[in-house]
Amino acid sequence: MTPLPFSVRSVVFAVFILAVAALLSGVIMGSDWSVRISDTSKYMEIKSPAFKHNGAIPKTYTCDGENINPPLEISGIPKGTKSLALIVDDPDAPSGLWVHWTAWNIPATNNTIASGFPLEKATEGITSFGRPGYGGPCPPSGEHRYFFKIYALDVELALPPDADKEMLEEAIVGHVLDKAEIVGLYER
Repeated sequence: MTPLPFSVRSVVFAVFILAVAALLSGVIMGSDWSVRISDTSKYMEIKSPAFKHNGAIPKTYTCDGENINPPLEISGIPKGTKSLALIVDDPDAPSGLWVHWTAWNIPATNNTIASGFPLEKATEGITSFGRPGYGGPCPPSGEHRYFFKIYALDVELALPPDADKEMLEEAIVGHVLDKAEIVGLYER
């Protein structure tokens, strides 16, 4: 076998090192409960006592049950956070991305979101159901993934109560201090 030229060997070695680093960072940073979704996300996590990351969402929190939001716990909220924003969506919906819940101006001191209660001092935006508030998983067929995403922001947002996910995402650009997500699964 002919030895590879120095430059190709260097590229292959660099790719190998990057692959090993990516693998190790996933092992070191990952957990059963939540996933950090940016390399700036050193501390913030979101989890739920109702389900593990990539685990089944109990029927209670779906359209087949009480259709109430699951409890959520947020830890590692960075210093300087003025408010939190929340987006819950389903990328597996047949009609495209389906938004189940949006909320903003959640107090930065609020590290828990109770199950089945409106968010105090926060605004819940319009979802794909055409109304504000939580709408639980209700997939027409197959197993769907539900992404619960939390954002630490350096501002409070001046959005109208009829804002939707797109408006919320536009408003947070340039204001995200950290973010985290947990994914739940549901199949009817």
